[in-house]
Amino acid sequence: MANAHAPPQTAPASPAKRCVAEAAGTFLLVLFGTGAVASAVLTGALVGLWQVAVVWGLGVTLAIYATAAVSGAHLNPAVSLAFAIFRRDEFPARRLPWYWASQLAGAVLGGLVILWVFGPFIVRFEKANALTRGAPGSELSAMVFGEYFPNPAVFGTGPDAQSLISPLGAAAVEALGTAILVLVIFALVDRRNTSLPVKHLAPFFIGFTVAALISLFAPLTQAGWNPARDFGPRIVAFFAGWSSVAIPGPSGGFWAYIVGPLVGGPIGAAIYEYLLRPRLYRASPRATRPGVSLHAVRRWQRPVTGARRLRP
Repeated sequence: MANAHAPPQTAPASPAKRCVAEAAGTFLLVLFGTGAVASAVLTGALVGLWQVAVVWGLGVTLAIYATAAVSGAHLNPAVSLAFAIFRRDEFPARRLPWYWASQLAGAVLGGLVILWVFGPFIVRFEKANALTRGAPGSELSAMVFGEYFPNPAVFGTGPDAQSLISPLGAAAVEALGTAILVLVIFALVDRRNTSLPVKHLAPFFIGFTVAALISLFAPLTQAGWNPARDFGPRIVAFFAGWSSVAIPGPSGGFWAYIVGPLVGGPIGAAIYEYLLRPRLYRASPRATRPGVSLHAVRRWQRPVTGARRLRP
């Protein structure tokens, strides 16, 4: 009877359930994100970069809420790598290959669904714009799946467009955006960061960060920040007829969307860990627990009793 009002205790999810959650969450992220791009490019239903960015951000938020209690909702190989390096007590490195594989599987599935749903509209778009799938210039339709630099919808395709940014430059932009995203994630889910005391709002602000970053950098690289999000649908595009336009892509630059985020994510985490977190500790002397990853969201989703609400 003494524990009648205690919050329910749940056992940690099994490795299989964690993998299923990561695949499902990444599927939702890709479905909303690439779906928004498809809607904008193929139908014109979404007008302006901000409309696409908002749908992207909302998709990220919903995917996190749907899966965080099971797997921690990384949904991004760069995020998983950062947690494996800096949150080893909560995310052991042995889980990394399984999370990466699950994220890629979910992203491929999301790309397949977009191909199925928007397939007739892709064909219509290609006919209207005299595009031959897999030929130079078909990046204008392939951008529904993978990402290209600079953004074909803004700068077009061909040598003049490609001269604006190199593969290395695109990788640097992707690293920068991912570093900012991961830094914000680490800050938002850190219990010692009292700037956001209600941690179950963290997914909203993570999604909003994604939307803001897309608004800034999508004209340059389409703003991936997530190797699975790009490579999974890009695989679908490769087998759907875009061939070398998908992989390796113009200038052989598909690697920029893998290497850039995987480098930038840990950099963002390191900035938080070594430059911001120590000062946060000194500013919050009552805090006694270490920062937490997205795995902590599950604890904030438990029912809160009156006594716990009043406890300082």
